[in-house]
Amino acid sequence: MEFSREAARAMLIAAQGLVSPPERATKDDVLDAIRQMGVLQIDSISVVARSPYLVLWSRLGSYEPRWLDELLAEGELFEHWAHAACFIPIEDYGIYRRFMLDGHEKSRAWFQAHPEEIGRVMDRVREEGPVRSIQFERKDGKAGGWWEWKPEKRALEHLFAAGELMISRRDPNFHRVYDLRERVLKDAYPGWEDALAPTHEEVRRTLATKAVRSLGVAVAGWVPDYFRTRKKGAAALLEELADAGELLRARIVGFDEPVYVHPDNLGLAERILSGDVRHTRTTLLSPFDPAVWDRARALELFDFEYRIEVYTPAAKRRYGYYSLPILHLGELVGRLDAKAHRKEGMFEVKSLHLEPDVPVTEDLVSGISATLRDCAGWHGTLEVVVRRSDPEGLADLLREHIPA
Repeated sequence: MEFSREAARAMLIAAQGLVSPPERATKDDVLDAIRQMGVLQIDSISVVARSPYLVLWSRLGSYEPRWLDELLAEGELFEHWAHAACFIPIEDYGIYRRFMLDGHEKSRAWFQAHPEEIGRVMDRVREEGPVRSIQFERKDGKAGGWWEWKPEKRALEHLFAAGELMISRRDPNFHRVYDLRERVLKDAYPGWEDALAPTHEEVRRTLATKAVRSLGVAVAGWVPDYFRTRKKGAAALLEELADAGELLRARIVGFDEPVYVHPDNLGLAERILSGDVRHTRTTLLSPFDPAVWDRARALELFDFEYRIEVYTPAAKRRYGYYSLPILHLGELVGRLDAKAHRKEGMFEVKSLHLEPDVPVTEDLVSGISATLRDCAGWHGTLEVVVRRSDPEGLADLLREHIPA
């Protein structure tokens, strides 16, 4: 198989579930979308919407955010470290249990150095049930914050990393609720025993094939980032998997390196190469969307240079605090810096920047304006305000398309 760069982009977008939303999203669609991505990264910045909820909106359109919360509480999902902290389908628990069993030396060293804190936290969870960090009173006189976690918070996080505690649900403020692993798994994954955990080599092969499937088409350099696996030996592993028939070899015009496709995506590839898949959609992407979270891949495949400027001083920001890539007809055409003012009922676009070579067409204007209306409606912020744009005239055109 030989892909043009455009077809390779189409493969990624389709494999990520970004071609078209369901006619009316359901709770099952939420779970299916996460399974298709493999993982759903967690981030708590909520200037537009917390990232996991926004990633799902990009795929599903208007849906009930509580469905994600319910799927976690019902045991269809669990939380652990993958690409970062992520929601993961429960059927993949064994993969990550292997990492819990074999790794997290830092946590185990902390256990040895702080046996009293560990014992106190574990005893409380056993006796009183699920807990939040806030339920432990701070007694060391420190102010708290990111760098000054209280000992119990550190204990909870290390116990979570090592797999001794799991997240049973999130509270209304998105705070983690911790419980014993055996209690969570009793309902979520009955019958689990650690003897069932795959070997480290099996995990490595499984995650490589899952990454290629979620990427649609992939070169070796893109694969380790997806689940944050070891880079060393990745190219050789993909060749082994292709020799074994677990991956298919392909090429992308203009790429010198080997390219791989998952057999599950063979039908999709044939439809794209024959022109049967048309991208007609415009949507906004979270900075932590798997379609763009690998900034090097976004540049290499889409020629889209992207970074999040949350940690950049305001005076030095080029595109804004929390700019969202704009996906339009299969291309990343620009970005916008938005904020949902929920109390005021207003969705504000502080700035919108198109890529230099993107023309302002009727399709682009109608696509972006419809997407802004949809996103604002999902938030319940019915007033859409567009402050400024580059090119300048685009903001005026968008205002004309968006009812006051």
